[in-house]
Amino acid sequence: MNGPAIELRSVTFRHHESSDPVLHDVDLTVDEGELCLVVGRTGVGKSTLLSLVNGLAPHFTGGRLDGRVRVEDRDTRDHLPRDLAEVVGHVGQDPAAGFVTDRVEEELAYGMEQLGLAPDVMRRRVEETLDLLGIAPLRDRPLRMLSGGEQQRVAIGAVLAAHPRVLLLDEPTSALDPVAAEDVLATIARLVHDLGVTVLAAEHRLERMVHHADRVAYLPGGGQLVAGEPGPILGPLALAPPVVRLGRLMEWSPLPLSVRDARRLAGPLRDRLRAVPPTAPAVRSTSTGSTGMGSTPVLRARRLVLRHGAVTALRSVDIDLLAGEVVALMGRNGAGKSSLLWSLQGGARLDGGSVDAGGLDPSKLGPKEARAIVGMVPQTPADLLYLTTVADELAQGDRDADRPPGACQAVLDRLGVDLPPDRHPRDLSEGQRLSLVLAIQLASAPPVVLLDEPTRGLDPSAKEQLATILRSLAGSGHAVVVATHDVEFVAEVADRVVVMAEGEIVADGPTAETVCSSPAFAPQVAKVLQPEPWLTVAQVAAALQSADAATNEGRR
Repeated sequence: MNGPAIELRSVTFRHHESSDPVLHDVDLTVDEGELCLVVGRTGVGKSTLLSLVNGLAPHFTGGRLDGRVRVEDRDTRDHLPRDLAEVVGHVGQDPAAGFVTDRVEEELAYGMEQLGLAPDVMRRRVEETLDLLGIAPLRDRPLRMLSGGEQQRVAIGAVLAAHPRVLLLDEPTSALDPVAAEDVLATIARLVHDLGVTVLAAEHRLERMVHHADRVAYLPGGGQLVAGEPGPILGPLALAPPVVRLGRLMEWSPLPLSVRDARRLAGPLRDRLRAVPPTAPAVRSTSTGSTGMGSTPVLRARRLVLRHGAVTALRSVDIDLLAGEVVALMGRNGAGKSSLLWSLQGGARLDGGSVDAGGLDPSKLGPKEARAIVGMVPQTPADLLYLTTVADELAQGDRDADRPPGACQAVLDRLGVDLPPDRHPRDLSEGQRLSLVLAIQLASAPPVVLLDEPTRGLDPSAKEQLATILRSLAGSGHAVVVATHDVEFVAEVADRVVVMAEGEIVADGPTAETVCSSPAFAPQVAKVLQPEPWLTVAQVAAALQSADAATNEGRR
């Protein structure tokens, strides 16, 4: 190879149905053995950029491409995606959509079979990949029986097993629990550093990836792209991870990109926070609290048992959901979180136990009646979209919820996501589809709202708006449950955290108490300021402001 691993020169790309280009006169160079992180708001063109590099755009998706895209000295104009398959591996936003076999081991081998590798080579690489990603126990499992995070690891493994020189990752950790995400990203970092693999990764959870990145490519909108070192690019941006925003608040220089970097600078800050009076808003409280004192549960579940064949997903689970409370449901991939949500919603056929939502069992009701009591946004939101345009989906959502026209659109507007009304839902990005389903489901505002990984594909601004909507729902008396691996979102929105493992609840308590005691689930600010119980940059800013005001008052 004589040039960069990835090179875009004067690239402009527009979809056939759009007059505005997604990318306009873009230049980007990624050298061999670099990890370049692609960042920007939902729907700004990150996935399109990746699809240009492996030739899916325009050869498969259509559209008009001007300029040149070269990968490993191959011009994508002259090479179809199949011609690039031996050097480029791609993991999309929806891993399950790319599966072509039925079982884990078969999926890991499939790509190598298409490249014509020898059986003994394939066998060795399958074993290496199973160990590398910690998925050996899943070897014989049907893909459809895996959790979303397990599917994501298998999809990454299927690409890694083929040993590509260029790796394209679209939201690679969106469904992974914090520990699994660290393991996968450490593996990718080893490939970059030790084997010279080039990685182009689009990701919203920057706190997980930015310290691994050599460069950042920022898409601000309007088709533009700005690339450079992570610190200077992310420093002024609202979408920067918490450690960067904390560094910006404290005027640290250079800005930290990792918890380790921030802790080295945070000693004086920890000292200042220790002097803040206990009344400072270090943690959020609720009117009901996690114990339910003075509040009757709007949903009560007792001794829930659920089996999927030989796998027991729920083992005699008890849980109460209280009005006015946002509950975060956490745990490693495959712990039983989605199974619990579907059981509460009435969509799972229980093997034991009962659910009582206001005197009714959702499983005994028709779909519309059950949704009026317990609303559910599943992990694969596209399953709920079946019409041909965004406008049709929103209008049908209004009718299904018996709401006036425009109710769903109003929620979508609050999320800050602009969707073309004539666009087909399948042509939206994963984050845009999720936003559409969130708007449809949240507009009906049932007494209990269940959300399974609701931040996948959402940029920080959309997540902030979602947090505002969920807190508003809770404030008006709804019970909200969010199953998520997004610890930063939990720190922003949750009053209570329930942790699951092996189909059982192993912890249940106030957010600050539960997450600060866990290295896996603690947000970045908590790790930087440990042992002080601070969760977010906003809380730190408010505490410092309170301390300064008290100091000034004392001087008077």
